[in-house]
Amino acid sequence: MHERLRLELLRRIQRGSVSVSLLARQTGLGQSHLSNFLRGKRQLSTHSIDRVLAAQHLEAADLLSPSAHAQPAGPERSQVPIVAHAVALFEPFIRPAAVQGLLHVQERTLETCRARASAPRRAWERFVAVQVAAADALPMEPLLLPDAIVLLDRHYTSPAPYRAGKMTLLALRRGAHLTLRYVDVLGSRLILRPHNIHFPPDVLEISPGDDISELIVGRVALIVNTP
Repeated sequence: MHERLRLELLRRIQRGSVSVSLLARQTGLGQSHLSNFLRGKRQLSTHSIDRVLAAQHLEAADLLSPSAHAQPAGPERSQVPIVAHAVALFEPFIRPAAVQGLLHVQERTLETCRARASAPRRAWERFVAVQVAAADALPMEPLLLPDAIVLLDRHYTSPAPYRAGKMTLLALRRGAHLTLRYVDVLGSRLILRPHNIHFPPDVLEISPGDDISELIVGRVALIVNTP
């Protein structure tokens, strides 16, 4: 079990969803202690394993089942925590109590995401998912449907297009509210553009000295529209 947990943590570190320092903050364990465990130089106590499992939203059964370590028949999948909008907006590290559910995502989807964020934001837990209420989805229909789940990459906080020539859907902070829009920068303003042509663009003023990236929660990396 120690070895399976070690391999799972190394896989998550490699794809950028966790770091040794973040894991230390989540669990209260020392960085050197965790580093030695990850290098195979020592083991964790049962209590420490429980803390790591809780912090990473894992169950012991995930590690003990044959599917946890055997070569999978299909693409490997990861679990991304589904959280409230306020958690996605303001909490760098996702507490186990804040997790409302789990979104199962192919690891390839996470591994291929390109980051573009300031150093402070790169210390945040990277991937979270949120559910989109009907009123918030309307301006982005039919791209977004009511009750859709969206995967956010919180290590992408730039208004620059993710792919050249294509609009990038971003999650933005408007006060204490999370808004999903395409974004253009015009002087000291962010122009928030809907997908639904029946809704007008909105304007988000940037105060002097404010960093645009702090208004961007992250890039929408995946949309799961429920029927």
